[in-house]
Amino acid sequence: MQPLDGLEITRAIRAFDNGKTAVILLTGYNWDDIEDEANEAGVDAILAKPLFPDTLARRLHSIFLEKGEFELAAAPESQIDEPQSNLAGRRVLMAEDVEQNAEILMDLFELEDVTAEHAVNGERAVQMFQESEAGYYDAILMDVRMPVMDGLTATSAIRALDHPDAKDIPIIAMTGNVFDEDVERSLQAGMNAHLSKLVEPDRLFETIAQLITQREKEA
Repeated sequence: MQPLDGLEITRAIRAFDNGKTAVILLTGYNWDDIEDEANEAGVDAILAKPLFPDTLARRLHSIFLEKGEFELAAAPESQIDEPQSNLAGRRVLMAEDVEQNAEILMDLFELEDVTAEHAVNGERAVQMFQESEAGYYDAILMDVRMPVMDGLTATSAIRALDHPDAKDIPIIAMTGNVFDEDVERSLQAGMNAHLSKLVEPDRLFETIAQLITQREKEA
């Protein structure tokens, strides 16, 4: 920003607030080169653009807890048995033709310690799944509109494969179309859930976790 950049503004804030104010640096670039300087200036966190509301909310919540602004309330008993969205160690096949969207999703999965393997179109997704061993992928994230082969066709092809996981692996649609007929088409093709773009991370992770949990209970 002009005339002062974010680090200079942070230093000015830290000169009189004793570290009480939550300061988050937003950037659309690689922050490795400025991370040390940002920490020295007093930045609490660095987040990449585009910014998802849930990502910001979770990071602010974490910062406020660290600063002692409030305590985390205990979960009600009714929520104890609900599926958790902890996906650490899971592997997801992600079909997305737009490179920028793929990079954002890969970064989000990395934050959750999820291994995401990228297919550039539906045809490649079918090939990668077909060549995988049983149990290799835990879920598939499928963009609906892609060149070469769209997500609906790819999903139908996967469900028809002679593969141990073909019939029951969770497949989640990602699309800008959120009308009832679009959701119905996704379900008819064999998808388990339908998420709109831009998807919020918490909803994405919770959806995948719930479908994986349901599948494992039914196995």
